[in-house]
Amino acid sequence: MSEDNDYMQSQWQQYYGPNLGYIQEQYDIFMQNPEAVSPQYRDLFAQLGAPPRLESTNRQTSVEGQSQYNAGKTSVDTNMLKKAIAAGQLAWNIRAFGHLAANIDPLGLSPKASAKMIEPDTYGLSESDLALLPPECIWEDAPYPMKNGAEALAKLREVYTGSIAFEFGHVHDEHERRWLNDRAEVVIPSTALLSSEREALLRKLLEAEQFEDFLQRTFVGQKRFSAEGVEALVPLLDEIVHELTNDGARHIVMGMAHRGRLNVLAHVLGKPYGNIFSEFHHSPNKKLIPSEGSIGINYGWTGDVKYHLGANRSIQSGETAETRLTLANNPSHLEYVNPVVAGFARAAQEDRTKPGYPIQNLDLAASIIMHGDAAFSGEGIVAETLNFNNLKGYTNGGTVHIIVNNRIGFTTESHDSRSTHYASDLAKGFEIPIIHVNADDPEACIAAARMASEYRTLFKKDFLIDLIGYRRYGHNETDDPETTQPLIYKKVKAHSPVSRLYADKLIHQGSLSADAADQIKRDVQNKLKSAYDQVKGQEHKDAVHQAQPAAFSLGDSEVATAVSADKLRSINKGLLSWPKSFNVYNKLQRILERRADALNDGEKIDWGHAETLAFATILADGRPIRLSGQDVERATFAHRNLVLHDVVTGETFCPLHELPEAKASFAIHNSPLSEAGVLGLEYGYNVYAPETMVIWEAQYGDFVNAAQVLIDQFISAGKSKWTQRSSMVMLLPHGYEGQGPEHSSARMERFLQLSGEENWTVAYLTSAAQYFHLLRRQAAMTDTESARPLIVMAPKSMIRNPHVASPASLLSEGSFQTVLEQPGLGGQHKRVERLVLCTGKIAVDLAEELDKSADADREWLHIVRVEQLYPFPQQEIQAIIDRYPNLSEVIWVQEEPKNMGAWSYIEPRIRELVPTPQATVGYIGRPKRSSPASGYQQIHTFEQQHIVSQTLIQKKKSAVKAGR
Repeated sequence: MSEDNDYMQSQWQQYYGPNLGYIQEQYDIFMQNPEAVSPQYRDLFAQLGAPPRLESTNRQTSVEGQSQYNAGKTSVDTNMLKKAIAAGQLAWNIRAFGHLAANIDPLGLSPKASAKMIEPDTYGLSESDLALLPPECIWEDAPYPMKNGAEALAKLREVYTGSIAFEFGHVHDEHERRWLNDRAEVVIPSTALLSSEREALLRKLLEAEQFEDFLQRTFVGQKRFSAEGVEALVPLLDEIVHELTNDGARHIVMGMAHRGRLNVLAHVLGKPYGNIFSEFHHSPNKKLIPSEGSIGINYGWTGDVKYHLGANRSIQSGETAETRLTLANNPSHLEYVNPVVAGFARAAQEDRTKPGYPIQNLDLAASIIMHGDAAFSGEGIVAETLNFNNLKGYTNGGTVHIIVNNRIGFTTESHDSRSTHYASDLAKGFEIPIIHVNADDPEACIAAARMASEYRTLFKKDFLIDLIGYRRYGHNETDDPETTQPLIYKKVKAHSPVSRLYADKLIHQGSLSADAADQIKRDVQNKLKSAYDQVKGQEHKDAVHQAQPAAFSLGDSEVATAVSADKLRSINKGLLSWPKSFNVYNKLQRILERRADALNDGEKIDWGHAETLAFATILADGRPIRLSGQDVERATFAHRNLVLHDVVTGETFCPLHELPEAKASFAIHNSPLSEAGVLGLEYGYNVYAPETMVIWEAQYGDFVNAAQVLIDQFISAGKSKWTQRSSMVMLLPHGYEGQGPEHSSARMERFLQLSGEENWTVAYLTSAAQYFHLLRRQAAMTDTESARPLIVMAPKSMIRNPHVASPASLLSEGSFQTVLEQPGLGGQHKRVERLVLCTGKIAVDLAEELDKSADADREWLHIVRVEQLYPFPQQEIQAIIDRYPNLSEVIWVQEEPKNMGAWSYIEPRIRELVPTPQATVGYIGRPKRSSPASGYQQIHTFEQQHIVSQTLIQKKKSAVKAGR
């Protein structure tokens, strides 16, 4: 009997510490109901009987405050407790760092990362140690039957190091992280595709692959930026669209660069094969065209290459609902489409039909953006756009991001293109969950798509899928990649495409026969061949070209922009009303209350007041407005103050939201410190909601330098390239105030250089009334065929200059004038010898100087302000020139250096109008400079005064000697 007892005690000794407490708990349950414990414990207790209940042993140390098991009957084994804690840390690190050991690299291109953090020996744990721990100690609520901690850790490792690698450790919200871990550990491993889904998945892969193969063989050497190596993008993207549609999204907007774009157009957007083949069929000789250019392969004004074009598609979701699917046009500036897509989604989510802020429904629209791996980490516009997600004025409830990761940026490998381990690491700073998935495991891609879609729908936040594949050909199909990546392409050539790998897997599993797989492939090939044969049959037909853009026009008649005096007074009264309990800042209240009398006879309306009245009357006409930019609520120069702050409570109030006359929404948002991102979002918003008057204001005009790509590629050329209409307004504070190079110039020369095909309006105004009428004219053009962007060189010091303020009669009568003549000059037509043309602030400086010397004889001089620089008001200026028969000179005066400002644009246009050889064309202004302005106030003041004085000094006539 003693021997049996010794045997049982020796067996129980392997259980101590927390394990022994757990065993004792199981025994108590066993005594109540043997069927309530697992068979292994029933056998154990039947063989050994009751586990020992000892207070302590020689190897156990009682420490004051130490946790007790079984109501203090068994002390904790500190050694085993340490191992249990270490095992818990190991489990956590498997969740956090298992991705480092995951099977996510189809070709094994990346150097192996250290995965010591998920190895038991790093924590002093052996297999036998882990076997002593209960599985619940490692994995609470584990969904799988497991015997011990070793099995639990093995299962966790399997989950986190497979074809999907999960990165959620940077997500701070505990509820979100638990949800993410649950999907990774429970839902994905326990969910399998149906046989019909697997067959459909194989078909999509074959469609993507055979489409590229057909183009490669049929249009030899023509660029298409193949998706081969990441063909899984097509079914992955299609699945996200399907899931988001089922979740109620009525608008799904997408953006991507050119890699795989044709495939997405064909198989997600439904662009007919014949249309795509036709574009290839009319392509030019590839030897004559540089890497990413082409001529004549699209029809339109100038068109764009086929792998930059977007598309729209409507898909049925249910019996009555319909979802609009949109792929945004995108030039070769890769990631710059990101904020445009963000704007699309925001516009689709908002109801702008009622006063106040628009009502946003985040479920109504969702966005998907596909990135290149090199571009995601390399281009700053990515971070600018990611930053929108939690900002009130810019969020769209989360974007599903897909990095189409082919491991090479043109010819540059990852080790030369980023400083991070993954291309996706930037997203961690924004707490965006990340999945890395092997592009050679299409079922894993579908699982990733479903998880991303569900997360976006549930949490209204961004989610990122890093789809890791490779690139089968070079950057484009005319490029030889083996020149720079010989070892990589040796692997690529030996690697089977994903459709073959997946077909073999299904055949091996018995899910699909080899004959059925071959038949799917033949069906796909026949569909491609049939579409191409139709295109070939139409070779003899001439290309159809769209007409050139219509001339800049406001329609058959000039738009009426005047507003009756009675209506202005009524609106003005509403603008100066706020709740009695609202405490306006005293200084600001006095400024605003002065506006109460500004519409009376003898009073004038300043720039800020005219702007507010323009906004109010536009809202009264039923036109929604969206205004954003850095500090726009107050405005950089404190002239706007459309959002008032209670000095006691800090609450805000916007008078335009409570205006009785308003019939549409007014959104005003201070933006993040971003130009390119915010301007891109506003442009996208305007394109997707063309009925909205969208306005972006730069803090200083030169800040727009940081958004030049958006201006060059989208705003100035979008209509010409893509027939994409926009009426957005850009307010760019401009004017030489002696503040140095960076706060002087909005670089109007760049906008004038980009002017063509009536693509926009560029204006530099000199009166509040002109601004009022121009804004109202722009609002009237919005959502019409005449819609064009408006670029305003906005004032700084002129905001409060008395010469800029206007009487109310100019708002209630008249309209916008493209040119204004200086009052008091030019009355004696035959005596005028010098005609000065100028624009903006310098014109006001000249007016101030004229006031100072009002008694001087100026009948030889006339000054004309060119308020609208583009389209150039040729007829109006020609009529003025023709009025003066004795002109000897026409002078362009500007404050900018000669190689900047409007001179280079204006000079040839003036020369066409000036009669020769009677009159000359001249320039007065600063000389050519490399920097926009002087950094020294005294030099600036001297130069500015010199320009003014030279303009107002009469040119001396040559003396003629009288003969005998």
